[in-house]
Amino acid sequence: MRPTPALFFQPKFLLVLTALLILSALLSTAAVARSGQPISSFLSTQRPQQQQPGQQQTAPQESSPQEPPQQQQQQQQQQQQPGSDPDPDPVPTVNEESPLPNHVPPTTTPKLSTPSNPESSSPNQDQDEPTLVAPPPIPAVEYKYFHEAGGTYELTHYDARYFRGLVPYSEHRAILRQLIRSYLSIFSALGLETWLAHGTLLGWWWNGRIMPWDWDVDAQVSGATMRALIAAGHNQSVHEWIDGAEEGGKGGRLYLLDVNPFSLKVERERGDNVIDARWIDTETGMFVDITVLMERDPQGRPGVVSCKNYHAYKLGELYPLRETEFEGLPALVPWEFERILVEEYGAKSLVVTEWEGHRWDPEQNEWVKINATESEQVL
Repeated sequence: MRPTPALFFQPKFLLVLTALLILSALLSTAAVARSGQPISSFLSTQRPQQQQPGQQQTAPQESSPQEPPQQQQQQQQQQQQPGSDPDPDPVPTVNEESPLPNHVPPTTTPKLSTPSNPESSSPNQDQDEPTLVAPPPIPAVEYKYFHEAGGTYELTHYDARYFRGLVPYSEHRAILRQLIRSYLSIFSALGLETWLAHGTLLGWWWNGRIMPWDWDVDAQVSGATMRALIAAGHNQSVHEWIDGAEEGGKGGRLYLLDVNPFSLKVERERGDNVIDARWIDTETGMFVDITVLMERDPQGRPGVVSCKNYHAYKLGELYPLRETEFEGLPALVPWEFERILVEEYGAKSLVVTEWEGHRWDPEQNEWVKINATESEQVL
């Protein structure tokens, strides 16, 4: 018997047909869900959002796999049109860690220079930064490097190469003042960190000046600073310096920065090379003694730095260095300067007001030389 068209319009037939269609749709949906493919229907088609007043219409973007942040940033830079302004007032990145002090010990040695962009650099291309060189190897056999003019206390404060005679008392303090001012100026210009030490630090404590009975000036640097100095090629460099604060002076003077080849040696040996570098006035032979502080026993005394002349400090006693002035120029001193001075010279060094034929005058804020009559009365 052949079905007639009227059969399709029977209510029972339509009900059965509808049930079969719904069952087929449910089975298809379940199969697609198990396969992980998206289910699409006319109900899932999103209507375009209604554009708000003032908004620009943007084309829909096709979904793509997540790209690394660097590639996204490069694509954003490429999509930005020439001459278009970047987003105004970008939000800065906030560092939750506490800021470091102004001066902290260098923790890394200088990196030997290589072109910042080897592909675009050439041997003839001018480099903004000086070429760094590795420090030369320490000689196997140690010998005394610096030689003084003689064995007396006064003569040991002159470099034998430039000694032309003892500088009288009336002149030697002015020469030392130019020595430390030139030293501080040039080291600051070269980006080399240094600070006052020993008797020079004591002079700073009293009035920010060299004490009139001092015969030399003392400064210290870290091992990393000394390596940076050598790597930048400053060893054996000669610097001309004119003291603008000196009126009626002789003009420019030449100063030699001379580094002991044993400056980075850890061991003291016989003590012939406890001075690691000198800043020498080539006109008189007077100098600034420079010593290197480094960890010489990291296992036995961690966090303690010292020179080869047995002056040892905890890092917390030195750092952070304090900014101050000495002889009219910016200078640095250790953080625990009073403790260091008391350990080296005793508590009396901060209170005794008569020393080496001089008396402290609080009104002048200066050490004044005691004349012969006063000296006899004092004795």
